[in-house]
Amino acid sequence: MNNEKMNQIISDAWANYQRKVLDKFMNDTTISNYAITNKEEFINKCKTNPEFSKTWGLKIEERELSLLERYELMKKLDNWVSVHYKEPKTMEYMDSQNIPAKLITITYNNEIIESYE
Repeated sequence: MNNEKMNQIISDAWANYQRKVLDKFMNDTTISNYAITNKEEFINKCKTNPEFSKTWGLKIEERELSLLERYELMKKLDNWVSVHYKEPKTMEYMDSQNIPAKLITITYNNEIIESYE
């Protein structure tokens, strides 16, 4: 559910960007050289450029989960088993059970969506 919502939010922000920037300036070569022409570039710019992100109201943050965060998530996802809390073996087990290792947070129009990957 969250991934669908995240994709919809990103699509909405991208469509807004296209309407306001691309359609207006693609004929102006001085600006079109700097215009972002695909969704992937738009997403990357929102992730890496705070000013751009603020302008378009789409903030995308990604971070790796700590061992403890993954361990707690594993327990919540009913995949919890008694594993020794030693990093290499625990990480291997969590990876084999597809326990998410990354948290993605998207903020758009004051709405916050979190998703685990």
